[in-house]
Amino acid sequence: MATVLIRVRVKPRARTASLEQRPDGSWAAQVKSPAEAGRANAELIALLAAHFHCPKAAVSIKSGISSRNKVVRIEAAAGVGEA
Repeated sequence: MATVLIRVRVKPRARTASLEQRPDGSWAAQVKSPAEAGRANAELIALLAAHFHCPKAAVSIKSGISSRNKVVRIEAAAGVGEA
């Protein structure tokens, strides 16, 4: 099982949920949920799990839980960083 750390910049209360990789290797995520009571973080975890084809339990926020800039850990099969 491979562990990957990625940097994600999150924009809460967006019109649509999306995830895209930036040229510098970091990720930009837009989530519909507001940044209240962990709702945006929960949606971010679900969005990353769907994108990287892994269970939500394999995705965790390592740092930046209350910030727009986060470091996220993804534990999944080899090839996760290639998506």
